[in-house]
Amino acid sequence: MGQTLIMTGTQAAALAARLSRVQVIAAYPITPQSKIPEVLSEYVESGQLKAELVRVESEHSAMTVCISASMVGARVFTATAANGLAYMHEQLHWAAGARLPIVMPVTNRGLGAPWTILNDMQDTIAQRDTGWMQFYCMNNQEVLDQTILGYKIAEQLLIPVMICFDGFRLSHTVMPVETLTEKEVDGFLPPYKTPYKIDPQNPVNMNPVVLTDPIPDPHGELCPSYMGFRHRLQETFENAWPTIQAATREFTQLTGRSYEDCLYRYQADDAEMLFVTMGSLSSEATEAVDALRAGGTRAGVIGLRVFRPFPAATLAQAVSRAKILLVVEKAISYGYEGALNTELKAALFHENGNRPAIFNTIVGLGGKDVKPKDLEQIARESAQEASKGTVQTHPRWFGYGI
Repeated sequence: MGQTLIMTGTQAAALAARLSRVQVIAAYPITPQSKIPEVLSEYVESGQLKAELVRVESEHSAMTVCISASMVGARVFTATAANGLAYMHEQLHWAAGARLPIVMPVTNRGLGAPWTILNDMQDTIAQRDTGWMQFYCMNNQEVLDQTILGYKIAEQLLIPVMICFDGFRLSHTVMPVETLTEKEVDGFLPPYKTPYKIDPQNPVNMNPVVLTDPIPDPHGELCPSYMGFRHRLQETFENAWPTIQAATREFTQLTGRSYEDCLYRYQADDAEMLFVTMGSLSSEATEAVDALRAGGTRAGVIGLRVFRPFPAATLAQAVSRAKILLVVEKAISYGYEGALNTELKAALFHENGNRPAIFNTIVGLGGKDVKPKDLEQIARESAQEASKGTVQTHPRWFGYGI
């Protein structure tokens, strides 16, 4: 095993890229992600990482470099945040449609305008329908581990992956991180081999304009239509869990750290009240649960590690015994509610039996601090509403001031 080092989330992401032996890095800085390409440039300059570091003029170009390099078989890496991720939007669709196993850490940050450099999850949640897998990290250890796992999973499924972690709260906060050796990661993550070799003697047409119905290729074999390509991507998402679980089991055997459960669970088995959330909020909720239990409330935490593909059946089962669900999230789908809340209710719709009271609370937008005591207050007030039989029709906003 490697050492236990004290490092920030951005340093953990850069180290994971080095251990994964990425070959092409597209570098464009944006706060709070900027340290990732800075550290990687030091690795390349010092000879610790043999990779091409391409300095580009924008995030759109960064993803374009990743797409081009991935298509010819390189293991590629970039990172971004907030409006930089939004600027990539067109190319995110392109990367997923081309089935390219790009791994991209995103240091979650609020979108402008008005401008902020601080944290919420509006940036990645807004990109949930681009065809990328999304993994969320609750601490810096998970940033390192999930990035390495991201390559293992992406290169088998041929789907790109976002590794999402809270800007500043994780990106700039130091924590102990158990590292791995290059030899260990080499054994876990073999070199990437593209399924479509670029060969001038045997040319292939990659991502051509397609028609609404299948058409035959020069050999007479039918090729998918546009809708056919989209259906294949959806099928891969729907059937992704065995691949994800096999990768996480192998990782557990290597490190002793388990991600086989796509949910982080804390005091959840006997809980009558469950916080359902993602990212570093899961850690804050853990402290709130300890305080609530000390006061006699059987509370617990369910934190999603994987948001796409959405773990509907697993999540529905995990909350099946609770009477109150507190869905606390750092993003809003304007005009309705938090996206996680919508997904949870859809997952529960087909389940028989338990219909818990669900309370959606929007917190922490633009870096607004969320303390365990705030979550305790949300829990107590939601419990009072549940006792009255209140059915929430709009999400509650907590701590937003005027």
